Amino acid sequence: MPTDNGNGDDHGWWLAVAAWCGSNGDEQKWRKQQSLSSMSLVRIIVLSSSLRSVLVCEAAEAPDPVLDIDGKKLRAGVDYYILPIIRGRGGGLTLASPTGDTCPLSVIQEQLEVKHGLPLIFTPVNPKKDVVRVSTDLNIKFSASTICVESTVWKFEYDEILGQYFIYDGAVEGNPGRETVDNWFKIENFDDKDYKLVFCPTVCKFCKVICKDVGIFVQGGTRRLALSDVPLRIMFKKA
Repeated sequence: MPTDNGNGDDHGWWLAVAAWCGSNGDEQKWRKQQSLSSMSLVRIIVLSSSLRSVLVCEAAEAPDPVLDIDGKKLRAGVDYYILPIIRGRGGGLTLASPTGDTCPLSVIQEQLEVKHGLPLIFTPVNPKKDVVRVSTDLNIKFSASTICVESTVWKFEYDEILGQYFIYDGAVEGNPGRETVDNWFKIENFDDKDYKLVFCPTVCKFCKVICKDVGIFVQGGTRRLALSDVPLRIMFKKA
């Protein structure tokens, strides 16, 4: 250790060391602050980029909204009529019992073109979604009461006698999964501006399902909705 020789050199030496240490400490603090600031900036940039990427991907992946005949988006929970595009082949959709059975009732097409049938409500698989979009699982139900004490939600069942899948009422609304896989339908584009109904549910990842269009099966003069290779081209009119 240096000793005091009386001329103050040692004292000056200590002052120099203290000054150097102080300045060096300040420099280290400054560099540390700069490093932290840089890390924070990088973190903010990464988070901002990630958020922007998520938003862009969500926007890109969102299917097109279904439009009614006025060019407005179909809204969940709102009454609409499903009407045929081709004129002269029946009207809107309603419920009836073509086989004479009381319940469940079959979904059929009105014989007369001027009849709009019963209004329907669409409920997407995600009930929080307000807009009805193409290629999205949804429940379809009539917003009217019937003689049957059951729901008017659509489902499809197989008729062993006719060897055909028909659409009936009486299904459970919501609760997507294996138990309700027969109750989910989709609206798909047909050409550029028309639509069709499709049965091809994706609410059960491990279920093996049939994927077919919804068309018309004529039984004794009654036009029943059934799974078909020939789709019924449709449009939507707000009730």
